[in-house]
Amino acid sequence: MSLAPLSAFAAHRAHKSHSARPHLPNIRALPYPRLAWPLEISGSQYAPVAWADIAGWSGDDHLAGYMAFRVSCRPIAAQRKPPSDPKALGTSLRDPCRIAKSLDLTDGARAKAFFEEHFLPLRISRLGEGEGFVTGYYEPVIDGSRTQTDVYTVPVYRRPSNLFVRGARQSSAGLPNKGQVYRKIGRRKLVPYYDRAEIEDGVIAGRGLEICWLKNQTDLLFTQIQGSARVKLEDGSTIRINYDAHNGYPYTPVGRILIERNIIPKDQMSMQKIREWMEQNPDGSNELRRQNRSYVFFREVNLSDKDEAVGAQGVPLTPGRSIAVDKALHVYGTPFFIEGELPIESELSKTPFRRLMIAQDTGSAIVGPARADLYFGAGAEAGRVSGRLRHNARFAILIPKSLDPVARGRKMPVPDERPSEKIAKLFPQVDPLKDQPREKDQKNGTKPTEASAAAGSKAAVGAREPAKNGAPAAVAPSATTQTAVTKPVPLPEARPNIAPSRELRRHRHYRHYRRVR
Repeated sequence: MSLAPLSAFAAHRAHKSHSARPHLPNIRALPYPRLAWPLEISGSQYAPVAWADIAGWSGDDHLAGYMAFRVSCRPIAAQRKPPSDPKALGTSLRDPCRIAKSLDLTDGARAKAFFEEHFLPLRISRLGEGEGFVTGYYEPVIDGSRTQTDVYTVPVYRRPSNLFVRGARQSSAGLPNKGQVYRKIGRRKLVPYYDRAEIEDGVIAGRGLEICWLKNQTDLLFTQIQGSARVKLEDGSTIRINYDAHNGYPYTPVGRILIERNIIPKDQMSMQKIREWMEQNPDGSNELRRQNRSYVFFREVNLSDKDEAVGAQGVPLTPGRSIAVDKALHVYGTPFFIEGELPIESELSKTPFRRLMIAQDTGSAIVGPARADLYFGAGAEAGRVSGRLRHNARFAILIPKSLDPVARGRKMPVPDERPSEKIAKLFPQVDPLKDQPREKDQKNGTKPTEASAAAGSKAAVGAREPAKNGAPAAVAPSATTQTAVTKPVPLPEARPNIAPSRELRRHRHYRHYRRVR
């Protein structure tokens, strides 16, 4: 503490001398300040792009994208505390969402101006790749029954009470679709949960977990892949089921297995092809289905036939405007503009797809910074369109202007300039611990200097002898023509670790007491 006034005085003198000599270069303080990176999305590459350079941006229906964005803004604008998974993009969406909540736009031109005023487009893709990848999903409409009959024999299970996901509460409305899942035995023992084969064989049957019953396992498999369904009951009513939990095993696409077995060509793969093959090969479909050990549990939701399915964000999805993204990299409510040539009108068509989409859902198979699952709605037609999609596309992520990576990049510290090549050669750095005499020289009894001198003399003799092929040999430089070589500067030795003596430790903890009379 006694040095504090001296340091303040020295800093004041240094400030005055620096102001008197403005030509001196600025000396950077060490260590460098820690600043937040502009925008971190793991495994991705992104670059700013102009609105005019995004193909199809001007021709899109921006009002439809704006309406879907406002749906996502309801939970974002209502947030009062930072999100549990703090990402820069997640907190920065609040301001555009609050502005959108106060606006009631009915014109596409004004909706377009809203995005251009409050967002910046970045071309994004996986590191080392130029394009992303899109698939499609929908909400199946299938027949079912509240009770088990001779026709409806396959149960749809709700989440069991002995299923635990690490890092999530058991009372949550929906558990994550990624992470370790356990089955509780007794009070403390946790083991992996049952896989698909065990559950299909009835290991959890008879516990009152059945929501309804379907006709076959194929209907259940496709319902689990899509994450939701509308079940038409025998009395004409409809129940809606949504994803609630999974059993912890990674998802294995059955379509990929059919391609690897050369059963269905890759260019012809679709959900319709998978369903047709399973219906024609019931025995093979059982074995194929169990290759995917992942199993999904559902919950019944209170939605009418007119309501759309609810995504992982907790808001209704918008057909043609909602997408599922990788939740580990992106946040819900983020706008994306996707460009591609997709088989929407028919299997062989290349329909131009230029559309503003909003991230409102996720899925275990959706992994990567430029990976999206496009939602097409409910019903058979939506299923046919989404089942054909497995195509590359270009992605542009729209980030709020408060996250401008170019503006933030200007504030990032730049490393000091490296010394010139000439200085580096004059003062080579040597590590005395690494540059020890080699074992070969130690065994021969020669010192490093003697070995190098001997090698130099041999090289000189060899230079004086003529080459075997008759070509003139190189002449070794004489002692008078050799240039002086600067001696390497050794690095400082490591500081020895010396333990304090017992007397010093005793003296350090000795206390002096003053007797008060």
